[in-house]
Amino acid sequence: MKLGIVTDSTCDIPHYLIEQYELEAVPCILVIDGKEYVDGKGITREEFYGRLPSLQTQPTTAAPSIGDFSTRYESLLTRGCDHILSIHAAGALTSILNIARQAAAGFPDRVTCVDSTSLSLGLGFQVIGAAEAAEMGLQAALAATESTRKRLQVFAALDTMEYLKRSGRVPATVAMLGSILSIKPLIELTNGEVKAIGAVRTNSQANEKMFKILLEGGPLERLAILHTSAEPRAKEFLNELMQRASQSVPRAILMVNVTTVIGTHVGPNGLGFAAVRK
Repeated sequence: MKLGIVTDSTCDIPHYLIEQYELEAVPCILVIDGKEYVDGKGITREEFYGRLPSLQTQPTTAAPSIGDFSTRYESLLTRGCDHILSIHAAGALTSILNIARQAAAGFPDRVTCVDSTSLSLGLGFQVIGAAEAAEMGLQAALAATESTRKRLQVFAALDTMEYLKRSGRVPATVAMLGSILSIKPLIELTNGEVKAIGAVRTNSQANEKMFKILLEGGPLERLAILHTSAEPRAKEFLNELMQRASQSVPRAILMVNVTTVIGTHVGPNGLGFAAVRK
């Protein structure tokens, strides 16, 4: 069986890996002051995060259309795929998965849609796992996806709670408390839910919390350092991590400036990670 793999642009998989694994990543939409941008085109991530704090109107995001997915599915099937595995951002946080399922209904028994329950490389690592198992067929790819999901941690230290407050992902009272106290929220994405799990006052305290989580959970199979236009801090974090635990982290570690479609809801200057345990 030749299996095609489809995902969406919230996966944050670097372009060279998209090509290497022959993936199809359907882009989401970013809307700034009424102007639509296809994710990854028209505005760079660096430009977006530089502008975000001064924008008077909060940017919005939109899922791809049913037609966007249908076109990708049709193309893959025409090119010889026997089946398509379509893995997407957490269904509890976005309509992307539901739209993919509506498109899949037009290809009975040819497309299987999966809820990653995650975002960014939390989704991306599941897609990569599926792609690595694709030659063994659909069931093997589904098993790889599920295995990755069970061993996944996605954690972030945000610079402010304000953007999550605007997005409605946390209660307004919690977000307001963070603003008043000038604290930096610590969040975890698990089972499709954004959980506020603590708060600190400084970046160094946030880093220590993330080191603790990374180093106490056992050896890592995959790791991505995630940031929202905070590359110097991300590099410093990675360097210290390698000094502390070079034997328990994978040799190939991704560093990703998170897509604007996610960054709209978490804000600039954030740092986090997506990790898969062995």
